[in-house]
Amino acid sequence: MSSSTATTSHLLHPFHHHHLPKPKSSPPRLRIPLRLRSALSDPRLLQLAEKLEDSVSPSLPLLHNLRLSSSDSILSKSWPTRRDDPFRYTDLSLLKSSQIEPSPPPPSSPLPDEPQLFPNRLYILDGHVIPSLSSLPNLPNGVYVGGISGVPDRIAGSVLDSFSGFRDGDLFWDLNGIGAPDVAVVYVPEGCRVEEPLHLKYVFGGGGGGGGGERRLAVSNPRVLVVVERGGEIGIVEEFGGGGDGFYWANSVAEVAIGEGGRVSHSYVQRQELGSAHTKWTLVRQGLSSTYELVEISTGGKLSRHNLHIQQLGPDTVTELSSFHMSRSDQLLDLHSKLELDHPRGYARQLHKCVVSHSSGKVVFDGNIQVNREFGVPRTLSKTNPSYSYFSKRGFPPKPIELHGIVGAN
Repeated sequence: MSSSTATTSHLLHPFHHHHLPKPKSSPPRLRIPLRLRSALSDPRLLQLAEKLEDSVSPSLPLLHNLRLSSSDSILSKSWPTRRDDPFRYTDLSLLKSSQIEPSPPPPSSPLPDEPQLFPNRLYILDGHVIPSLSSLPNLPNGVYVGGISGVPDRIAGSVLDSFSGFRDGDLFWDLNGIGAPDVAVVYVPEGCRVEEPLHLKYVFGGGGGGGGGERRLAVSNPRVLVVVERGGEIGIVEEFGGGGDGFYWANSVAEVAIGEGGRVSHSYVQRQELGSAHTKWTLVRQGLSSTYELVEISTGGKLSRHNLHIQQLGPDTVTELSSFHMSRSDQLLDLHSKLELDHPRGYARQLHKCVVSHSSGKVVFDGNIQVNREFGVPRTLSKTNPSYSYFSKRGFPPKPIELHGIVGAN
């Protein structure tokens, strides 16, 4: 993929939680120990985790620690139910009642090209970076965009250090860590401004089916790591489109690490097939005086769940979040967000709007803001505004609709 020579980068050490050593050789394939299988309450979950392990290549040593920690963490997890507080309004029966298989690897034959909306595009098929369909002509000197296996040695340490070691992820976070076949890495060096937006185009080949008996879903686990060093700036557009037969599960993770004074403008568009499931984690860690802006539009998928977690790790930090969800017939669109404001003069603003156009549609919003009481509200400002609307051709809902919005601060 695209990279260019550059000066030495400024590492993001001020807000790294863990330093992951670079493995010296390719690790053996991971396997959940047989003696620990009883720790899992759902044997289907263990079976899925092992299938995902078998589906990925063991020849990516940079992912060894990620896969190992995810395998350890999933031993204490089980399929969420409505009795679990974070999922009390979220029906996961589509996943629990389906036969889930890893997506097949990309075909060896050439893939058809697609119209390009932005000059810089990274094409990701079922979690695999596809260089032949990517185009990155307008990247400044020192910027790297591509698969993790192509990361230059000069930035490998910074990239490894930027894996968060996040310990508050749920089942979907761990499954992604086990089953991600690659990591799309976006690296912006110190003081560099990327003028043109970077388009991350996610495509899914499907491979499941809904005919006869148990529904089959092909699961893929795309993962992206964005590292913006001190004073760097970039705009990123994540687009999750349709593809294949429409029966698939996209389980994605995006980690964003922003250094001091850095800026990331992030657009996230989810318009997947109406027979699909879409689960996504977005974890953002902001350094001193940094800015993160997110605009989210979600209209696709039979089931869509976005977990958004923002950590302000320094003072004078700005977070702006805007989202729009539109639910149609038999759709569930769910946004769970958490903002951690632990430093003085932090600012966060969140605007969430929902439209439900059918009585069988459902939207869920759970927004949580944590403010360090040492600094208090006068020095840390946060605001969340949820808004819900319903419309139909008849002018009124034929029966009550479910709208759930929760905003909490502590």
